[in-house]
Amino acid sequence: MEQLISLPLESLLTGDYEADPALVHERLRARYGPVAPVDLLGVPVWFVLGYDEVLHVMQNARGIWSKRVDHWRAYAEGRVPADWPLLALLRADNSGFHDGERHRDLRGAWIAGLRPFQDPGSEQAQRLERAMVRYCDDLVGVMTESGPTGQADLAAQYGRPFPLLVANHLLGVTIERGEEMVEDQWRLLDGPDSAGAYQRLYATLLELATIKRQRRGGDLPSYMIEAKPDLTDEELARELMMLSGFLDFTGSLICNVILEVITSRRLRETVSVGAIEEAVNRVALANPALANLTFRYARTDVKLGRFTIAAGDPVMLSIAGAHTDPRFAAALTRDTVRSTRAHLAWGAGPHRCPSQRLAIQMSTIAVRRLLDRFATLKPALAADRLPWRPSPFVRALRSLPVHYELGTSFTPTPRPESGGEPSPLKDGTEDGAEDGGDRRPRSGLVAFLRKLRRAQ
Repeated sequence: MEQLISLPLESLLTGDYEADPALVHERLRARYGPVAPVDLLGVPVWFVLGYDEVLHVMQNARGIWSKRVDHWRAYAEGRVPADWPLLALLRADNSGFHDGERHRDLRGAWIAGLRPFQDPGSEQAQRLERAMVRYCDDLVGVMTESGPTGQADLAAQYGRPFPLLVANHLLGVTIERGEEMVEDQWRLLDGPDSAGAYQRLYATLLELATIKRQRRGGDLPSYMIEAKPDLTDEELARELMMLSGFLDFTGSLICNVILEVITSRRLRETVSVGAIEEAVNRVALANPALANLTFRYARTDVKLGRFTIAAGDPVMLSIAGAHTDPRFAAALTRDTVRSTRAHLAWGAGPHRCPSQRLAIQMSTIAVRRLLDRFATLKPALAADRLPWRPSPFVRALRSLPVHYELGTSFTPTPRPESGGEPSPLKDGTEDGAEDGGDRRPRSGLVAFLRKLRRAQ
């Protein structure tokens, strides 16, 4: 830790980083190599930029790296301010911040809980896919209420709310509850009022966990309880907090893919012949939504890059930095498999994302449905004027304004007449049970989207 404190620290979250992280990565790499000492909101951190180094720490073959915050020496010694913006997130008591057997046990509940939604042959996965298509259509309907041509914000009105609707489907809650949750999920990940957001989210999810234990359904909490009956309501609520990251990551990925599709003729041509999933994968490499990971802490002194990381020092792994590492990037043009499958956007090792298939499916459906619906989508701002969120973890657009023209050949997905999937709309009624299949977006969704835009 003494070495980290004594080195000159470059502040990471600057205007330069927000505008173009790759340039900051290049500057840090030129000065320090694959590991650089940085200042993160007033706290010294080792920032790992090298592909091999990031992968090595992720895989954690020798168990040197811990996700437990109590292994952070500065925190244990009281040298991290109690109001440090990211502290509430790093202290989260869930599988994302556990190691060893405890982590494997909780991760098993996640894998079992997600399985019905990620197995293409299951009824739950098929119901969810139909619901996702309808959510996309509803969101487009709200965006285009003013007419067949106009201007819309594909981040605030489409890319970011879509995962919320999906998450509400997974949780079995209505949009009325989702309104409160989404704002706190963004606060938790970006820093402002992180501690308050954590407490509010936890209280909401604890109430949900208690309800689901008493009244099971075809939803994620119920499946997790079934897989691990000894999971307490408090533990389940803490685990469900991880959906915040899933929401933000997937929404940001969708926005990043949309941006690339509407600004890159080559990629738009690739998408037009049906290779949307591959386009999603390539954007996950070139512009990963989860740019940096939460901290790992060295259990013992360990050499990494040019430095010796002291026991108790925090490292932040940069996926975006690893993908621009010349040792990795140089192979992209000549090795197709490496370029599309060896990236780290989904993580690696014990903490690899358990919902990868679901996130890819959501992104693919969202992009495909958008392109099916619109004849023209043109950016309303130059690429260098687009506003990005100043987040330490995600590379996410704050807004993506476009000029649009609706297509004429679009056929909306019909709603089931009755007995369909629970709607995430405000009244919680079944899809189509009230409106007889009318495709007009309901007032609850309109009000929700307007409130959502004000919250960003």
